[in-house]
Amino acid sequence: MQGNQAIGDNSGSTTAGRSAGSRSARRRAVRRAAAPVAVTVAAAMMLAACGGAKKNTDDKGEGGGGTLVVDTSFSLKTADPGRTFEPTGIMVTRPVYDTLLTFANGDVTKPVPLLASSYEASPDAKTFTFPLRSEAKFSDGTPVTAKDVVFSFNRVKNLKGNPAFLLDGVTATAKDEHTVVLTTAAADPALPFRIATPALGVVNSKTVAAHGGSDAAGADQGDKAEQFLNGDSQGSGPYKITKYDVSTEVILTRNENYWGTKPKYAKVVVRNVPANTQQLNVLSGESQISLDMSPDQAVKVKGQAQVLQQPTPTTAFLFTNDNPAISPTTSNKDFQEAVRYGLDYKSLLDVAGAGSAQAAGIVPSFFTGALDPGKAIQRDVPRAKAALAKAGLNNPSVDLYYASDVTINGINFGDLAARVQANLKEVGININLKPAPTQTALDSYRNGSEAMGLWWWQADYPDASDYLAFTPGELVSLRAGWKAEANPEVSGLAQKAKTATSDTERVTAYKQLQEAMNKTGPFMPLLQPAQVIAANNSVKNLRYNPIWYIDVDKLG
Repeated sequence: MQGNQAIGDNSGSTTAGRSAGSRSARRRAVRRAAAPVAVTVAAAMMLAACGGAKKNTDDKGEGGGGTLVVDTSFSLKTADPGRTFEPTGIMVTRPVYDTLLTFANGDVTKPVPLLASSYEASPDAKTFTFPLRSEAKFSDGTPVTAKDVVFSFNRVKNLKGNPAFLLDGVTATAKDEHTVVLTTAAADPALPFRIATPALGVVNSKTVAAHGGSDAAGADQGDKAEQFLNGDSQGSGPYKITKYDVSTEVILTRNENYWGTKPKYAKVVVRNVPANTQQLNVLSGESQISLDMSPDQAVKVKGQAQVLQQPTPTTAFLFTNDNPAISPTTSNKDFQEAVRYGLDYKSLLDVAGAGSAQAAGIVPSFFTGALDPGKAIQRDVPRAKAALAKAGLNNPSVDLYYASDVTINGINFGDLAARVQANLKEVGININLKPAPTQTALDSYRNGSEAMGLWWWQADYPDASDYLAFTPGELVSLRAGWKAEANPEVSGLAQKAKTATSDTERVTAYKQLQEAMNKTGPFMPLLQPAQVIAANNSVKNLRYNPIWYIDVDKLG
């Protein structure tokens, strides 16, 4: 989650039997698309406020003292785990609210137990059993029970907020005081990956209910606990929230009752700071970690600070509308092939900067089922020109739409669009750039009227099923004019991937699906931009997590 605000998106059509990942897409086909506008305004207000005295960062050993200061551009609405789904919110709630499962050391290919001591999935992937750790307790010392888990999950579902789709079709029951059972009507092998999402953190049900919380139907209208949770967290994680301000800062204080290994830092201060100022703060020691530098800024701090530059789970993609009514040119299959092989993917990485990577397929490289880098499409100019000639098109002219007022991980989409334009001109395709403010661009994208579009997608959770939205008849595909009946082969492979249950079957199915999509269809995955994390050399155990940036409780 890259510091950009999520956009609610309820405008898409859905189809029966779609996966939870595909259903999630209707909430926002382009995740975090508008935030840089809003965030920049809020962040600018911080300029005068972020030059104060240096924070105390004394190293007093594990479970000792000291303060860790993290600078990021806020995308933050609430500290209520049942409602939060913004990048900053996910980062700050993760060490406050333990989940049944989690991802360790930045590896999002394997959920591991956290509040659960283990878990077992039935062979048909419809029943999941989670025994709870008997030693787990909330910050007030109350033991964590199966009742708390069931309350937390039902509350998320019935609040009907952004995270609710994570539990679509899931029923939670308490088998006994320390055993939770989740059941689904259809096979759902991706459920353990969704369960690890911080939005499904477990709350102290008794305390939350006493302050107006509800897990019953109608909670979206009747639950009154958000304000309470914004000021008094009720989790079982290594930290507690002691200050919460969506404009300036969030302060986490170590939970001295934590049932696991206590974190090193007694306090973590997460501040809303513009990227340029983050660079100065890390170099001066005003902060210890920056999360929003661009690759160009990272060059300036290397040698003076630790710098991690890794591809993110965000996929920038191009589409050519498959609907002849929108464009007889872009819907031509030979034209699509000309675009696919006319793009110079390596030159696009030059725009994205160091640490970015070509997207081998639509599923990001971090996730189970991602294509190997060697399967990525390579530029082939003669093939592109031959395809264009076969299409009977002589120097066709096509409009390319994109949001002009956003920057994603340091990438200006205007620069990326200009590079696409230059690439395709070399094979005989004339691209007319059609920049527009985000909301205007989103409107044309959502109603499927763009002949060509340059957009991005960030995963709701780290599983390939979230990308079924790009297959025929699903949400993103419908916006690109790719109807359910358009490609029976790809649709069949998508169904096979959706219903596969074993890890081996799923990996094979999703790779086959993406290989087919790389050969045909309206989508061209372009790249995964880089996440830059810069940290003072005093910070130890620094690792990037593709879902929540960093594990502040694991830093030394």
